[in-house]
Amino acid sequence: MGIHNKSTRRTFIKTSAIATLGAAPMTAPMYMPSTAYGANDRIVMASIGVGGRGRGDMNELMGYKDVQMVAVCDVVKGHVDQAKSMVDRRYKNKDCQTYNDFRDVLKREDVDAVMIATPDHWHAIISIAAIKSGKDVFCEKPESLTVREGRLMTEAARKYKKILCGGSQRVWQDYHWFHKMIRGGAIGEVKEAWVNVGGPAKPCDLPEHETPPGVDWDLWLGPAPKRGFNEKLIKGGFRPYREYSGGGMTDWGCHGFGGAMFACNVHETGPTKITPPDGKDVKRLTFEFENGLKIYHGGGWGGLLSFRGTEGDCPNPKDKKGRPRPPKIEIKNYNGGQRRLMGDFVHCLKTREKPFRDIEVAHRTATLAHLGNIAYWMKRPIKFDPKKEVIIGDPEASKWLDREMRAPWKIL
Repeated sequence: MGIHNKSTRRTFIKTSAIATLGAAPMTAPMYMPSTAYGANDRIVMASIGVGGRGRGDMNELMGYKDVQMVAVCDVVKGHVDQAKSMVDRRYKNKDCQTYNDFRDVLKREDVDAVMIATPDHWHAIISIAAIKSGKDVFCEKPESLTVREGRLMTEAARKYKKILCGGSQRVWQDYHWFHKMIRGGAIGEVKEAWVNVGGPAKPCDLPEHETPPGVDWDLWLGPAPKRGFNEKLIKGGFRPYREYSGGGMTDWGCHGFGGAMFACNVHETGPTKITPPDGKDVKRLTFEFENGLKIYHGGGWGGLLSFRGTEGDCPNPKDKKGRPRPPKIEIKNYNGGQRRLMGDFVHCLKTREKPFRDIEVAHRTATLAHLGNIAYWMKRPIKFDPKKEVIIGDPEASKWLDREMRAPWKIL
């Protein structure tokens, strides 16, 4: 038995829309919260999007004794077959069910939570549909394709009181030394940060080929514009193209920008001005925050992340002895003594605590990356209100805060 009350969930599912096709406006949840159940109940999960990264996430989740993976879903049959084999091998049976359409997974009353690792243009639709069907969600980064999608995901999680954990294990696991140094005052008041990640997304220009057997290409495209098949797109090669993702800005950017924002304690807000390079005075895309902090895209000296404060640099390029021990300070990170993002997620499913990469925080990181893309595309500075999440005085740029979805797909 999963951690939700099945009879109540059944009533809820019969009265709610699983898909986002003409879905009714959100209403209050009709299921009992997980806090009503014992800590030893097994969490029943399904994985939606089981390409290379998805199978990696799925495999890690199956490593937790509290998790039982029961279903896998992908529009590519080869991905599904590999994922099912992994699950059956793990549990030494043949019980794992396979699906082509995520909506069929969300109809299952026994599934408590889903892992979503589809291409990015699907994240918001599936996450919100899963939440509305009474399920908690782990969604890979970047959590959204647009700023508006991320806000709708956050609102849905709050409305239905569900856990929605974003991806990016690196923000704490890889960068915690920076967080302790910066927040511990090792370089005084931080003034500047450099994040060395890839560039903006571009329109998809891949040639069109015949769709091979075992690929539901129309469902892979979903809300994205209609176009012909290209094998690169189903093998993880969709990230450079803005129809499906945000290029390096949102790929490694959700790691790097997320790390910089958390270190500088601006991870729950956003920039007020974004200025692209002009080949003259402005050398790098620059994000400016209300407190005076500037984050630059590219450059620096410390690899992916570099910081400068009133009392020095981090890392210190003159330090020949390597990284010093950081200040001994406590920073809220993974819950329940967990050492990994997935462990934090599993812990929060049972306790109902907010995960480290709660959707609000993950959304703020993705928003910064999206705004960087928009500034690159517009080739001019844009002003942003991080509270209202609107671009000020630039209707053309504002159009990129959301995207038109190909019918019949939409989020209500």
